[in-house]
Amino acid sequence: MDVEEFRVRGKEMVDYICTYMNTLKTRRVTPSVEPGYLRTALPPEAPLHPEPWEDVMRDVENKIMPGVTHWQHPRFHAYFPAGNGYPSILGDMLSAGIGCIGFSWAASPACTELEIIMLDWMGKAIGLPPAFLALEEGSKGGGVIQGSASECVLVSMLAARAAGIKRLKHQFPTVDEGLLLSKLIAYCSKEAHSGVEKAAMISFVKLRILQPDENGCLRGQTLKEAMEEDEEAGLVPFFVSTTLGTTSCCSFDNLPEIGPIVRKFPSVWLHVDAAYAGNAFICPEHKCHLAGIEYADSFNTNPNKLMLTAFDCSLLWVTNRYLLTSALVVDPLYLQHCYDHTAIDYRHWGIPLSRRFRSLKLWFMLRSYGISGLQKYVRRHCELAKYFEKLVKKDERFEVCNQVKLGLVCFRLVGGPDETSQQIDDLNKKLLTNINASGKLHMVPASVREQFVIRFCVVSQHATREDIEIAWDIITDFATELIEGPDKERDLNEERARKHRAALAHKRSFFVRMVSDPKIYNPAINKTPPPIPTSPGTPPQPAPATPDTPSETESIQLVPSTPKQSSWISWPLAFFFQSVDNDANDLPLRFRHLDTMVRLKSPNHGRRGSTPGASPERRAPSPSAH
Repeated sequence: MDVEEFRVRGKEMVDYICTYMNTLKTRRVTPSVEPGYLRTALPPEAPLHPEPWEDVMRDVENKIMPGVTHWQHPRFHAYFPAGNGYPSILGDMLSAGIGCIGFSWAASPACTELEIIMLDWMGKAIGLPPAFLALEEGSKGGGVIQGSASECVLVSMLAARAAGIKRLKHQFPTVDEGLLLSKLIAYCSKEAHSGVEKAAMISFVKLRILQPDENGCLRGQTLKEAMEEDEEAGLVPFFVSTTLGTTSCCSFDNLPEIGPIVRKFPSVWLHVDAAYAGNAFICPEHKCHLAGIEYADSFNTNPNKLMLTAFDCSLLWVTNRYLLTSALVVDPLYLQHCYDHTAIDYRHWGIPLSRRFRSLKLWFMLRSYGISGLQKYVRRHCELAKYFEKLVKKDERFEVCNQVKLGLVCFRLVGGPDETSQQIDDLNKKLLTNINASGKLHMVPASVREQFVIRFCVVSQHATREDIEIAWDIITDFATELIEGPDKERDLNEERARKHRAALAHKRSFFVRMVSDPKIYNPAINKTPPPIPTSPGTPPQPAPATPDTPSETESIQLVPSTPKQSSWISWPLAFFFQSVDNDANDLPLRFRHLDTMVRLKSPNHGRRGSTPGASPERRAPSPSAH
């Protein structure tokens, strides 16, 4: 394809996108295909010779589109919005056309500097304190565009982990970094996104998942008790992840309570995940949810959710960029340049080296809509959600299950007075399955207060009250058919039997998967139950001193106390820290950043009587620092 053909095909593609957007209502919301459908439709190998562009576009419509879930469809009400405003699409087009890889200032100065400025623009619009802004005088903070909120949480946790290990190494210089790492513990609410748990898995750290209150809000006292108990057990709190606008029900953790608690513990990093709700903070009436943000060390939000910007565009701010970059810096000679001590190099701010010119689409959006236009868009979503909530409350067969603050409503059928909670859950599962299978509407479930609920999110960029009314009519029609149908009991019995026969397939189903409960998201993860209580009055015992471990006065306690609250610890990698006895079959695993070696038992070694899922606090591993 030469430049002249690209000129023609580019205009055709814009026309195709416009036609697609204007005719979405004529398509099914979700595809009616089975896994592997595309494999039979495409050749097993790439073509040897060029093919006409007309054939490619014909296959897009005939083979790709039948398998697309249409997130911009006016009947799509699942998950959260996926922005794709036209200025943002043009920004991505220009970014692809320029084709720069902006890993450093020298690699593309405009790419780096526009990102710095856009993050300051957005930080000011949201209402972040000056400490988060790169261009404020005296600030050590700044912002960066990441690929997703999960990446934002991960790099924040890695920075907190590095700072925690460094602090502990100063306190216990003779203790191996592997043992110190095994003592670190992070915290989040059960309502936190599954990305927090995945970050803990990648970081090799424990994560205590705490119960929120009845409104899905993590409270300060709950966190305080957990952190104090873990300190008594010899663990070291280092990271707390809070959420403003949870995935399941858009609840808000209590930052004004949590912030002062975190400050009482040495060097604990406080992260605030506001992937969805943070966009709404550009509106003055929603800035109240930011109360307590002055205690935070990092904050993230996704303009690709509620600010019309195309994925991927997750914004992360930190108050101390040097803690972030020191945890992630790798500086080979071929990436160095003469300005690397005075300019920001974003290759040190995240996992990937290569970076696209993503700030262009954010710049295009902010200039095309202005803050006032984006505020209007956010307010319309919130108003439509309130309208849907009103419709639900008018029908006595349904109940609203969350506090509707932004664009998300959780609701469910109430069920009959003689039905058990499990029967009511089954009834709502059947309702959601029937609706999604029809292709007329798409929603997903969540678990709120241990109940199966249906999430209805205002998603479409051009949503109207008529769209909300159409969606409610579809829901009530299916509900009437389910409740009043003569085969209700038979259908429910069949549903229960099917659930028992195919439980795993059910959990992984695209249409009915749980999107909020970590137990469903990662069913294979070992959840360490509360430790067995010691006898009354028995204090935690310190580790025995050896030539390679600290003396009694500086030892780290190894026997945990009994937690008083309902929570669990995610520790999927406990086996990395099992003790070793100079066994030739030990497998070494090197932590490059920590400059240490941790030894891992080979798969066939010590199987008899071993407990690979046990907590690692039993014995200290033999240090083998390099």
